[in-house]
Amino acid sequence: MAQKSRFKKIAISLLFIFFILGLISFFVIYKLIYKPNVSIGEKKSQIIYIPTGSNYENVVDTLKKNKLLKDPDSFYWVAKKKNYTNSVKPGKYRILANMNNNELVGLLRAGIQEPVEINFNGLHTVKEFMDRVGRRIEASPEQLYKMANDNQYTNKFGFNRENIQALFIPNTYQFYWNTSVDQFFNRMAKEYKLFWTADRKQKAKEMKFSQTDVVILASIVQAEQCCDNEEKRVIAGLYINRLNIGMPLQSDPTVIFAVGDFNIQRISYEQTRINSSYNTYINKGLPPGPIGFAQQSAIDAVLNYIPTNYVYMCAKDDLTGKHCFSKTFEQHQLNAKKYRNALDQRGIH
Repeated sequence: MAQKSRFKKIAISLLFIFFILGLISFFVIYKLIYKPNVSIGEKKSQIIYIPTGSNYENVVDTLKKNKLLKDPDSFYWVAKKKNYTNSVKPGKYRILANMNNNELVGLLRAGIQEPVEINFNGLHTVKEFMDRVGRRIEASPEQLYKMANDNQYTNKFGFNRENIQALFIPNTYQFYWNTSVDQFFNRMAKEYKLFWTADRKQKAKEMKFSQTDVVILASIVQAEQCCDNEEKRVIAGLYINRLNIGMPLQSDPTVIFAVGDFNIQRISYEQTRINSSYNTYINKGLPPGPIGFAQQSAIDAVLNYIPTNYVYMCAKDDLTGKHCFSKTFEQHQLNAKKYRNALDQRGIH
């Protein structure tokens, strides 16, 4: 009996020891997985980039260079246990302060990226747009601009290098940072197709305009009137009148585009003589491509233009951005004289 009692005590002691060891192991593992392991000082978060083609070692190097890990070894252990070493996904990631290893590895392994936003605010040219896009996605500005100027490439989307600007419908778009050149252009083509509804296509057809023609004219209308949507419709109707009678559009913004100086406030006679296919003072019809990014409101203004007998317009002498419209050249001359005097009085040359 004494021997059995002694054996029982030993067994209980061993079980207790195994229990304690198991408990210690549990807490050690729990600590490895769930204890906060991200350190970014006083910041709430930090962005890291994992380029396309990166492997696990590259990710580790990035984390090390940014000094994000309090205990690198615990991160390595969790990463291997969760098979992240073979599941690296490129992208832009926002790492939050005090993340634990489970959260950090889970974020990276699932590829939960921080999206980037791209808009058209303040842009005039495709070059400017490609520069902005290339600063926010992995594809470089040089790669994007090269493809935008490659007729063989742009032809896949129904454009050439002169009118490719018509593909881009201004809006605020979200992309993942690791977007390639092809992915970017395909996304823009998708947005273009979504914008051009059956109703818009039908209106363009009734006008005997191609969709690109509509956008080109809309870019001119947009440059003439940025804000008043109703006046945009009147301006669109006036330009359509000029096109119908074979009269040059004589649009100052097209000259500004041809010169390439978007800070010009007053067009000179010499500038209206510049030799450019975009100069609508010396060339009849539409220019070969848009002179800017036509807002959706400008495109719709062209598609829903107001029919009038106007063939002349001039900015109002109050410099509010509104215009005076006229049917006769004589009335136009009077309006233009008032406008020139207003510019002279304000010292705008």
